[in-house]
Amino acid sequence: MIVKFCGATTENEIVAMAAAGADLVGLWHGVPGGRADLPAARLAALAAVALTGGRLRPMVVTFSSDTRALLAAVAASRVPCVQLHGFQPPSVVRALRRDGPPGLEIVKVLHLRAGVCLEERLTDAYERAGTDYFLMDAVTADGRLGSTAEPLADPAVTALADRIGLPFLLAGGLHAGNANEFTRARAHPRFLGIDVDSAARAADGFLRADRARAVVDAWRTV
Repeated sequence: MIVKFCGATTENEIVAMAAAGADLVGLWHGVPGGRADLPAARLAALAAVALTGGRLRPMVVTFSSDTRALLAAVAASRVPCVQLHGFQPPSVVRALRRDGPPGLEIVKVLHLRAGVCLEERLTDAYERAGTDYFLMDAVTADGRLGSTAEPLADPAVTALADRIGLPFLLAGGLHAGNANEFTRARAHPRFLGIDVDSAARAADGFLRADRARAVVDAWRTV
């Protein structure tokens, strides 16, 4: 099972997530006003730490639809994965697939609000454009996206999983204590793993190895 922790901003957090047994670390870039948004140079520096360690794959997490800028960031940082976390159209996926480096992994987030997928009519188009897998996350009632700590409902996740044709990661308020609340999602044949943010953070706001390890152990052994 894949485990991703999102929103690292320091070298220490990268090292901590690797020590906790994570597979992916999300690095925000092109997230205007985001608390963990990184300029291109900082993105490249943190990606290099992850790549040098050999344990983690760094992933650009972005709201941007500017494919030229995204491709430049990918080239400069050598990240192998891009997560489109906004409402980017399928054409952005298509451009990244066409013009990006060979093997670039493209993840499109599907946003659910009150159990309804806001991009459902586009999922087939995202798949045809070259998306590798989806990530399901919650949208709050006031429209906030990403790192909301708001959980999805297991029935809504599995219902959407049945309607899409690609594997998926699960996000939204996941922590060490709620793995048992997603028994159907975890048993789904296209379930890949989880994406976590707030549950791995200490009171100072930084990702911590002990908190991340608790999540990893709970979800991988439940």
